[in-house]
Amino acid sequence: MRVIGLMSGTSYDAIDAAAADLRLDGDSLVLEPLGMVSEAYDEELREALAAALPPAATSLAEVCRLDTGIGQAFAAAAVRADRELCGGQAELVASHGQTGYHWTDGGKAHGTLQLGQAAWIAEATGLPVVADFRPRDIAAGGQGAPLVGLVDLLWLRGRPGRPVALNLGGIANLTAPDGTAFDTGPACALIDAAARGFSGGTMAYDVDGALAARGTVHEPLLRRLLEEPYYALPAPKTTGKELFHLGYLRDALAGFGTLRAEDVVATLTMLTARTVADAVLALGAGEVIASGGGVRNPVLMGMLEQRLPGILLRASDELGLASDAKEAYAFAVLGFLTAHGLAGTEPASTGARHASVLGSITPGRDGLRLPPSGAQAPKRLVVA
Repeated sequence: MRVIGLMSGTSYDAIDAAAADLRLDGDSLVLEPLGMVSEAYDEELREALAAALPPAATSLAEVCRLDTGIGQAFAAAAVRADRELCGGQAELVASHGQTGYHWTDGGKAHGTLQLGQAAWIAEATGLPVVADFRPRDIAAGGQGAPLVGLVDLLWLRGRPGRPVALNLGGIANLTAPDGTAFDTGPACALIDAAARGFSGGTMAYDVDGALAARGTVHEPLLRRLLEEPYYALPAPKTTGKELFHLGYLRDALAGFGTLRAEDVVATLTMLTARTVADAVLALGAGEVIASGGGVRNPVLMGMLEQRLPGILLRASDELGLASDAKEAYAFAVLGFLTAHGLAGTEPASTGARHASVLGSITPGRDGLRLPPSGAQAPKRLVVA
């Protein structure tokens, strides 16, 4: 089955559309990557989204407008991916959508909202669309995240030693071979917030880690940031920009006077490296396979290497999955599993009572034609 996976993470800078040919072969799920295209958000839509995200107040009218605008933007990305990557032969679209709010309280997830109405994607492509992946896991008592945990788990099986998968998006998350998966805390979320804040909006992120490279870690600020209670919570756990945002950073900076932008960004980069490395070491990992936008930050990757002596740190590109596209490929896999009636969660990763078939399906132009049921759940993922 030829599937397009759509993803826009907590950095909300662009929509990634990755296409893959997927097939079941015995107890293996074989993924043949076809490539990825990326569509930057229209600046007006991006600004409207940023203005509506927590902790800002918004209205249901604005949520409706965003749901429509984001759905149309995702639809355009899917149409382009079908044309440029699939030769017009895509059979299914799997859309994560854009997280508007992930409701957690007392270490438990109670609800989640991903914007980007799937009907716009189905209408534009004519294809069936699997969307709204996270709510089913939450309804089953899980955290609704990290959903890439099952895909990572299938991919890690069979690798020697104790490898872990690390995603460095806005939020960092880890998956271990035993199914343990959780968000460690911010990856690029606070770094991006600082870059935008100090530059007056002219910088979306710390390009190539240049700000951090010119800065010095401010140890008192780092100690204050490390006092965040989230880091001490047991897994499974999940977090997001509902906690780690520009206002959070401003509160942390209170009382320190005027600090150089470079020093703040260097400190935030070390915060990510420190919290990720502590989690990796606690898992007893021997290899870290990293993906996500943070892989492009050489300062962050260098700090991680320094804090993980004797542990191999490598990008997922080396194993056949482009680090920038891995999450979009993961949702293509989850959509494929849903279309075949197969569970897309691992309870050890999300804390759910049981595994669940994820998402809601919007029929395509020709109605809904799903593959025959009875497929065997795969035990491993093979990248062809």
